[in-house]
Amino acid sequence: MHFLNLQVTQAELLSGLISVSQTVAQIVLVMTVAWLVSAVLSRAITRISKRTRTSKRSADEVKRIETSLRLIRFVSRLVVWALAVTISLSILGISVAPILTTAGVSGIAVGFAAQSLIKDYFSGLVLLLEGQLRIGDIVDIAGVAGQVEEMTLRYVRLRQLNGDVVYVPNGAITNLTNKTTDYSMAVIDVGVAYRENLQEALNVMESVARELASETTWSTRILAEPEVFGVETLGDSSVILRLRLKVLPGEQWSIRREYLHRIKQRFDELGIEIPYPHLTLYAGQDKDGKAPAFRIEAPAGAQ
Repeated sequence: MHFLNLQVTQAELLSGLISVSQTVAQIVLVMTVAWLVSAVLSRAITRISKRTRTSKRSADEVKRIETSLRLIRFVSRLVVWALAVTISLSILGISVAPILTTAGVSGIAVGFAAQSLIKDYFSGLVLLLEGQLRIGDIVDIAGVAGQVEEMTLRYVRLRQLNGDVVYVPNGAITNLTNKTTDYSMAVIDVGVAYRENLQEALNVMESVARELASETTWSTRILAEPEVFGVETLGDSSVILRLRLKVLPGEQWSIRREYLHRIKQRFDELGIEIPYPHLTLYAGQDKDGKAPAFRIEAPAGAQ
């Protein structure tokens, strides 16, 4: 009798081991398939991204496609591994329905405690779907200016001019200024002395702009004829003249620097003064209406 019980116990143990082995094998198979599917999708997205960069599409369209591909990569991985975990739980005999019910009830409680996090994800989804931001754009977000290096459903990573990296939560993005969408404007202000001939100065400014636009290095970056606005402001020390150039997105800063370099040289050649701020001292008047003279003394030892 004891021998029969031992045989039954060994048979049950063997059966259990076989069952556990089958379960583990099934879970390993599911995870392997999930990994392969995720890798294939990731490789396919990478190939599409490379083809997009080498295509004849505009730079603006390439940025938009690459940003969308990043979102697709993230969502596809999330869906694949969520399915893999769900199937694995089913293999283990764990019903998913009670877990989802519990998660739903808990989610309500967690939702109140994580409203900002939910807001970040929702705002991130809207930003990505509407195409307001793309990788490589130069933007001003929540008072922070920089180039977009990464976009997720949680945050936007910006690289500032000095190299600092700033992470801006998507929920904090209420106002967004994109400086590199479709085209940009190089707005250039130049000050000249009050005694100068303003029309002559404006003609020189336009001439320099046209010369810049005609050169091979810059002609592909400047999209339209220069716009001379004329007198913008009567400043304390100079008359501010304004000119504007329509340029490729992101090129406004380099073109503005080059233009200012050239206009300074041209004004120097023609003797047109770009004044620096100066101050006139007024001593006031006495009761007779006369202004006392300033008393200027030479430094000690000076001749």
